[in-house]
Amino acid sequence: MAKKKEMEGEVFYPSEQVVEQARVKDWEAMAEKADKDLEGFWSAEASELEWYKKWDKVLDDSKKPFFKWFTGAKVNIVHNAIDRHLKTYRKNKLALIWESEDGKEHLTYSYFAMNREVSRMANIIKAMGVRKGDRVTIYMGRIPEIVFAMLACAKIGAVHSVVFGGFSAEALHGRIEDSQSKLVITQDGNYVNGKIVDLKRTVDEALKRCPSVENVLVVRRTGQDTPMDPLRDHWYHELAKLPVANGKCPTEEMDAEDPLYILYTSGSTGKPKAILHVHGGYMVGTYTTLKYVFDLKDEDRFWCAADPGWVTGHSYIVYGPLLNGATSFMFEGGPAYPYPNRWWQCVERYGINILYTAPTAIRGLMRFGEAWPNKHDLSSLRLLGSVGEPINPEAWKWYHRVIGKEQCPIMDTWWQTETGMFMITPTPTVPLKPGSGTRPFFGQQAEIVDEAGNPVKDGDEGYLVLKRPWPSMLRTIYGDPDRYVNQYWSKFPGKYLAGDSARRDADGYYWIIGRVDDVINVSGHRLGTAEIESALVSHPAVAEAAAIGLPHEVKGTGIHAFCLLRAGFAPSESLAEELRQHVAKVISPIARPEDVKFVDKLPKTRSGKIMRRVLKARAQGLPEGDVSTLEE
Repeated sequence: MAKKKEMEGEVFYPSEQVVEQARVKDWEAMAEKADKDLEGFWSAEASELEWYKKWDKVLDDSKKPFFKWFTGAKVNIVHNAIDRHLKTYRKNKLALIWESEDGKEHLTYSYFAMNREVSRMANIIKAMGVRKGDRVTIYMGRIPEIVFAMLACAKIGAVHSVVFGGFSAEALHGRIEDSQSKLVITQDGNYVNGKIVDLKRTVDEALKRCPSVENVLVVRRTGQDTPMDPLRDHWYHELAKLPVANGKCPTEEMDAEDPLYILYTSGSTGKPKAILHVHGGYMVGTYTTLKYVFDLKDEDRFWCAADPGWVTGHSYIVYGPLLNGATSFMFEGGPAYPYPNRWWQCVERYGINILYTAPTAIRGLMRFGEAWPNKHDLSSLRLLGSVGEPINPEAWKWYHRVIGKEQCPIMDTWWQTETGMFMITPTPTVPLKPGSGTRPFFGQQAEIVDEAGNPVKDGDEGYLVLKRPWPSMLRTIYGDPDRYVNQYWSKFPGKYLAGDSARRDADGYYWIIGRVDDVINVSGHRLGTAEIESALVSHPAVAEAAAIGLPHEVKGTGIHAFCLLRAGFAPSESLAEELRQHVAKVISPIARPEDVKFVDKLPKTRSGKIMRRVLKARAQGLPEGDVSTLEE
């Protein structure tokens, strides 16, 4: 492969076979073309999809930073994800393959069958009085019905709000209340590592103070005894037999800028942010990025091992693969239950060609050694991917060598709930450096700036900003446009503040370092320090708390908490454990601190802001930096 210049550091070059097969052979030429004509690039990509009415304008930037894309166009993402495939040979192609956690159940759905299931659920939702623009909260595990539910909402123009099935009743309640959802879709229980997580009871608890919810639709998964409110709760399998459920359901014609979904992500203040995405631009962004970055071929079997409750699942389990007419694999369980070869069994059994997962999972599986993956034939794999947090070079090399047998390029992608699509990412023919997401996607421009907004020298760390709008960008924070402007566009006017620190090397490769605000990335799940601290302070023993993230060999970052106790409480190992369990109950087991330390005081600025970076430096034995603003 021709190189412009010798690259710095350790570099992995694609094989001739990879280059030969790739859709984009000359990355530089493609990037230059998109850079020169951003609107032309996205217009050409959008033209590969079907629209009820074409757009009047590709990009409308007249009300910055409230950008609009494909204005005047009429479309529905479900028309492109399902309906249009029914007119082609893809009608009988597998859209989704699913396997249960215990491996005893296997389900497959062609595009034709997917249409039937989505239409059935859409008819039921409609019969419950859900209309265009209404919000629907979905609280489920990794079962096919979560996909049907999301698509059914989009099909009739309702706005889905998926809440990760590991969140507590309190977290679920806050999200339902904020979105003013009319309907909740859930399941009786969810299998996690051989145990049943009682999702319906969590919903019941959350709904004690949610007057906006009129109905709860419950999918039967475990068959356990489940309390049902006769006026509010409905079994999905019972309604699915009724005449009203069966039959055609027209796909609602939507404006390109009509809301598709909201998804909550942790912010640096306690209240999670409701990120709003729309039908048109989000559709074009996810379709295009998946097509180029994972070089999706018609015969591929693509496995994104995320949870549909996070944006990775929205973009690259549900929408992206279906828009591309791909076959997607979904597995109910985790990577190491009952044994650490569970994923490799699935790759071998279904002939998976592309595996996209998080560094946490890779590091977790590394601990079990090479014997487990080596038991299985992984030769079907063509590409690997990484998402959710920066991947450390050791894990990258293990993944490349042991899983990819040194034949599979790793697409290390940086993006966010807010961006909706890959933003900094390679494509398969780009030379790779372990730990770097390489360069911005076609048409995108990123920059590393200092506190004053000036570009820093290559090699120096700074704020990562994005300089150009993109189709699948968030349109606002639902119900709070001022917070949208303040959070993302006010620090460096005209530039999108990603909230991550990063550096760029001399080859123009970007290296993401981590969050600059008070968000901790645990196993790819973003958790706000304010949320964790609020949970700690809600315990009767705690007067004040601070939470920080410290390096963790499996999770990437682990949560460490510092607590000031109220009078009458004494530090003890049992109280520390009680507080850890309390946080897990209030937020999620993901948020359980690794360690709780009891302190007499917390480092604060004169204005009373806890200086978490000082706690972090002390915990790691590093210099504390400028402490001139400390109160003492």
